[in-house]
Amino acid sequence: MSVVALVPAAGRGERLGADLPKALVPVAGAPLLVHAVRGLLDSGCVDHVVVAAPPLHVEQTESLLSGLSPVTVVAGGADRTSSVRITLDHVVASDTVVLVHDAARAFTPASVIKRVVAAVQSGKPAVIPVLAVTDTIKQVDASGVVTATIDRSSLRAVQTPQGFALDVLRRAHASAGDTATDDATLVERLGIPVHTVEGHPHALKITTPFDLAIAESHLPTP
Repeated sequence: MSVVALVPAAGRGERLGADLPKALVPVAGAPLLVHAVRGLLDSGCVDHVVVAAPPLHVEQTESLLSGLSPVTVVAGGADRTSSVRITLDHVVASDTVVLVHDAARAFTPASVIKRVVAAVQSGKPAVIPVLAVTDTIKQVDASGVVTATIDRSSLRAVQTPQGFALDVLRRAHASAGDTATDDATLVERLGIPVHTVEGHPHALKITTPFDLAIAESHLPTP
């Protein structure tokens, strides 16, 4: 069963405060996207990567990834969901396991990727890596007043790559009427169970300059 990883990397990343699209921002000697794609391929369980690049940076992205193979680069969409749909058009094998991975989680360990792939290959239709929530979580009203303290014991922070049977992910996107922050949300709307595996602290999402500094100082390259 072949494994294809889709990397929606067309976002601008305003919160990072860089002049470049977030996926092209360098850290630890290479752009985030390069670290992310290399990590997927080096995991030993991904056969092909399809990247949705910023539309104005397709050639630059192809050049950056030229040393990694097999990788296909296409122009991304206006948001994450549309970029995933575009990359899905480049998945052809009916028995494919599909991963959707954020370039911003560029330092996800191979062990997490392998766990997700193995779980889908075992027959689970949708699988996401998660970590237990350690912060106290408050619910507030429109004016910012606390209305409840949420029991965090059943809460999980979600990471990527998220893994799906190809037909499940295609059905989820065909049925989606709007965008979602992750693809598992679209699968949930179909009533299909989404299973979890253990994530890893190194798979943090690089969103702010502080996150970038952490990655630069402390995270190993894949």
